[in-house]
Amino acid sequence: MAIHHTAVVDPKAELDPSVQVGPYAVIEEGVIIGVDSVIKAHAVVSGPTIIGERNVIGSFAMVGGAPQDLAYNGEPTELIIGNDNHIREYASIHRGTPTGRKKTTIGNGNLLMAYTHVAHDCKIGNKVIMANVATLAGHVEVGDNASIGGLVAVHQFCRIGTFSYIGGVSGLSLDVPPFVIIAGTRNRMRISGINKVGLRRNGFKRETIQNLDKAFRIIFRSPNLLMKDAIEVAKKEFPDCPEVQVLVKFFEDSKRGVAKQTIED
Repeated sequence: MAIHHTAVVDPKAELDPSVQVGPYAVIEEGVIIGVDSVIKAHAVVSGPTIIGERNVIGSFAMVGGAPQDLAYNGEPTELIIGNDNHIREYASIHRGTPTGRKKTTIGNGNLLMAYTHVAHDCKIGNKVIMANVATLAGHVEVGDNASIGGLVAVHQFCRIGTFSYIGGVSGLSLDVPPFVIIAGTRNRMRISGINKVGLRRNGFKRETIQNLDKAFRIIFRSPNLLMKDAIEVAKKEFPDCPEVQVLVKFFEDSKRGVAKQTIED
């Protein structure tokens, strides 16, 4: 174990022998860190927090801090981070709340760039990218392979669907459907279409992308159909396309409502 002599590591913290801890880093009681993880200079890791294998925590990051919730009174909630995540400089990730999920969870292979913030009770999937200063309020859920641009602010309890792409300087107060490109503020939110480039890069078949594009047009660009009817049409039109069914189910499960405004062709 390579721990710099200026680092402060609580004796009750559990670090794998392969963990590296940089100068002036602080690791508190209740922290568990897995194989080959790196905690860089001046980072602070508070507990209860479980960090998996091969994670890199950047300088001055605050990981596992208490939630920014006025109702929180020191209850034992937790943060759970998977494997192969890169959490860059000045990022902050907070534990859950006793009235929420009681935990914040981050999956595998994610990149959280500098100054990003993940609030209490959030649930981030796998291979998510959060660009600089992207901010998630409490209870937000982010699906696998989503990409969140810089300076994006996401309202509490929103959901961001898998393989969606959110343009920079966007403000989100409604759910973002899977597979789409979206940008703007609440009153100027625009969905420009299916994230075709991202889907191709991730190995989706041409037929699947075409089906998603057709389903998108049915749901978002059918002026003679109510939204609920358009969703039902798309559901019946592509019964054998799992990705379209994921898109449809996202609408059906939404509690906050789904962003709907689109850019017309």
